[in-house]
Amino acid sequence: MKYYKISEIANLEAVSQKFIRREIARKTLISIKKNNKYLVSESDYQKWKSSYRKQEKLRKNLGKTKEKVHFIEISEEMKKLDGWSSSYRNGYNFIDLFSGAAGLSCGLVMAGFLPLASLEIMKQAVETYAYNFKKRSKNKELFKLGDIRDSKIKSEFYNHFKDQELDLIAGGFPCQGFSMAGNRVFDDPRNNLYLEMLDIVANLKPKFVLMENVQGLRTMLSGQIEAKIIKDFEKIGYKINVATLNSADFGVAQIRKRVIFIANRIGLTNFFPAAILSPENYKTLGQCIEKYMNWEENIEINHIFTKHSAKMREKILKTSEGQSVYKNYSDGWKKSPWDQPSCTVKKNHGGVNLHPKLPRVLTPRELAALQSFPDSFIFKGSKKMTTCANWKCGAPTFSKGYRPGY
Repeated sequence: MKYYKISEIANLEAVSQKFIRREIARKTLISIKKNNKYLVSESDYQKWKSSYRKQEKLRKNLGKTKEKVHFIEISEEMKKLDGWSSSYRNGYNFIDLFSGAAGLSCGLVMAGFLPLASLEIMKQAVETYAYNFKKRSKNKELFKLGDIRDSKIKSEFYNHFKDQELDLIAGGFPCQGFSMAGNRVFDDPRNNLYLEMLDIVANLKPKFVLMENVQGLRTMLSGQIEAKIIKDFEKIGYKINVATLNSADFGVAQIRKRVIFIANRIGLTNFFPAAILSPENYKTLGQCIEKYMNWEENIEINHIFTKHSAKMREKILKTSEGQSVYKNYSDGWKKSPWDQPSCTVKKNHGGVNLHPKLPRVLTPRELAALQSFPDSFIFKGSKKMTTCANWKCGAPTFSKGYRPGY
């Protein structure tokens, strides 16, 4: 029986070897391991190729039918919004599902929205939400700690808002399970969280829906995930559009690309905010965190130093910008360049971590600043949990650019 190497299949299909390795890891391409190398039989290759070609055709067809994305200029409006301390109100209210560290809510409040309720499963995140939004909402009891699948919590939401006009439901639903292969993708319990959000929208019928997710969602299963989300919302009466936006385009000192879904059920065009910055004038890491260099440690505002050994401090100082302390790490314990936007802040100190000029890792306050959180926004919990990167944490300035109702 004939066997193919990864490099041979990559050449035959005109794709990268990394892509073929990913297909093997996902078990969509069956292989055997011999002498520490993966080999694929002729029959398994042909089976995979047939499936892969069908998915490619579907992806291309989806691309042809996608509706044009409409953008609207918001730079002048953004200048008028003076941030977290602003008393500006735009007349719209919202509920935040999967609220995490409240980055999405923080930006919406900056844009003038009134928070009515939130739902999050992590205790420290709910404490953080309640602490920062308690003066901005009349429904503090609806800053809920719990599972979105809990029927009691959903019933409470339905009963409370059944006679109220709801403008917006926002949320960044988890997508970890979307990467699994095959038609049973929505049998993964993690993906059921998206379906729970869909159910809440169908019941509460807000005028608008705003959803944020990782950039890779658009290519998962060759576009089938994105297509299903669009179809699901169209079934319940919403016009929905999707675009990939970069936080750096809106003044966040971080290259952070996210998929944004905007939907409405009142017959309007869904407008996405046009970029207000270009790469040559992006906000840099240095511009964002320089002011903290002379600050003393202050636990109350999450400016907490990590105690490093003398050996580690020396390693950090010797690490060049763009490199990691550890040679085998491509993404962790990394020192981002001072005069560029940081790489994406990730969970557990992934991505950006080391201070470019001081022999230490960035503090939770500095990491929060890279996410565009204001200094007066306080994270509750232990030092580990006050690092906003340990939670699902959108960039406030990013969501600040959302404008409904055009």
